[in-house]
Amino acid sequence: MPEQFSGHFQSTPGAPAQPALSSHLSRHDFPHGALGHSNTLSTFSEDGLTCLALGTPRFNDSSLREICAQQGASAAWMRALRKNGEAALQEVKGRFCVVLISDNGNDVLLATDRFGTWPICYSATADMLTFSDRADCVPDAKRQISSQAVYEYLFFHMIPAPDTIFEGVLRLEAGHLLKWQAGAAQCIRWWTPIFDEQNTPDLEDAKAQFLQIIQDGVTHEAAGHNVGTFLSGGTDSSTVTGMLCKTLGVPARSYSIGFDASGYDEMEYARIAAKHFGADHHEYYVTPDDLLDGIPCVATHYDQPFGNSSAVPAWICASRAREDGIDKILAGDGGDELFGGNTRYAKQRVFGWYDSVPGALRRGLLEPSLALPGMDRIPLIKKGVSYVEQARVPMPDRIHMYNMLVRLGMGNVFEPDFLARIDTDRPQREQREVWHATNAKSHINRMLAYDWKYTLADNDLPKVIGTTQLAGIDVAFPLLSDELLAFSTSLPPEWKLKRLTLRWFFKEALRGFLPDEIIAKKKHGFGLPFGVWACQHAGLKAMAADALGSFRGRGIVKSNFIDDLLKIHLPAHPGYYGEMVWILMMMEFWMREHETAH
Repeated sequence: MPEQFSGHFQSTPGAPAQPALSSHLSRHDFPHGALGHSNTLSTFSEDGLTCLALGTPRFNDSSLREICAQQGASAAWMRALRKNGEAALQEVKGRFCVVLISDNGNDVLLATDRFGTWPICYSATADMLTFSDRADCVPDAKRQISSQAVYEYLFFHMIPAPDTIFEGVLRLEAGHLLKWQAGAAQCIRWWTPIFDEQNTPDLEDAKAQFLQIIQDGVTHEAAGHNVGTFLSGGTDSSTVTGMLCKTLGVPARSYSIGFDASGYDEMEYARIAAKHFGADHHEYYVTPDDLLDGIPCVATHYDQPFGNSSAVPAWICASRAREDGIDKILAGDGGDELFGGNTRYAKQRVFGWYDSVPGALRRGLLEPSLALPGMDRIPLIKKGVSYVEQARVPMPDRIHMYNMLVRLGMGNVFEPDFLARIDTDRPQREQREVWHATNAKSHINRMLAYDWKYTLADNDLPKVIGTTQLAGIDVAFPLLSDELLAFSTSLPPEWKLKRLTLRWFFKEALRGFLPDEIIAKKKHGFGLPFGVWACQHAGLKAMAADALGSFRGRGIVKSNFIDDLLKIHLPAHPGYYGEMVWILMMMEFWMREHETAH
């Protein structure tokens, strides 16, 4: 028997976020420990088992839907898991996590949804399993910082699951479950996307189905809420805003963030979309002064370091919506990753063409010629040298050839003692495992499945979920509904990337619904001109210098690298090096807070 079983959750949709500390939580006792949880946690006990549930699961079975409505999600989960075991997960849609515990504490099941939007972090030993929705609140887990996780944060600007910043604390990956039986832990993938690459649907029928799925998803998410939308002016957020206006039958409230900095503002497109759909549009221009409060607030809210620089503007935008009485906001995340909208998809296709060149020609003529001394200094030839250099690297390694740490050189950035403690090749090995585990044959679907983990589950979704939680409102992702996800896997690969045209089908289906200017625009988003402002604004410059000055004493990054970063590189190339200053600063603020807390 375990010596202790404990865990707790803290995520209260529609209410101001509270720190995930035991003083803010209810307590549920078990024979071998206790479960702390927020008041919104659904619990149900029956015949020696207790079920705990969070989120908004949607059960396919009508009888389970009735139980869910009358007794709560945990009662419906209990019935489903008793009847079908872990296979029951396949028949449930929506955002959720579920825990099933035997009363003697010997058997535990943890599971999270297809994109891990309700996280579960845990520590498992032969004697004990503890868990929480936050890595920094797993009971009895040591708060020892993992050097490997620090490196992966600086590499990815976030820490990919299953790792967390703490030694011995893991985060359940999206679409996975954990079985803990008599002291043995087994992590299993319960959901694997299946791509039907031979399907040949009728184009017009597919367009109609696509539009109906989106409308149904928006209608479902809006029901019972005072709802609004994020509106960046891109195709995804504009589609969600337009569908919300359509389903409500009145102007939907949309919220946009702008930046008074050249090359960073796209408010023009948000205004075009809002006018086209008749939305009740709200704008706010973020200032450098906004960041002085926002940076430490957002950095310390997360349960581990998180470096996505659009998190602060997303929080500001969500906070403005909350001030207007919005209790749920719809985000457009997912359209790019389901339908082929990221620019790197086309770029990687160009590199893939190199594989079609006969091997004898590549090895006998092209590569030797381009490798001759001085070729990389001739402007036109230089592009060919760079192309071959990248094309020769297989996927997914090619994706990170221009990673900042790779380009700068590990030895130039990190202290020798820190480098000796880490495995610099581990990120690439783990990415290869994800790449090769995908059952798709087409290059585009492989890239999409890769991004479902690294771009969505590990980065963009935690950004939006964390910042809306901090603002005190709920969030939904209509373009990541299970119905639209399944529909996307049934489309021919060439409909997602047609030659070099990104998400061809998505745009064709939305012609006549979206303004032409929105369909034709390039992707941008809530990009933050931090580097530019950090060079111009005295307060931000001082904040960055103070944070990086403290960080230099942690034995991670070389002191002279920080000096050069602030004094030479940032002023010369603020857009590029501002990102490195940002991720170091966010980690420093997080570490300060957690050193005090623990």
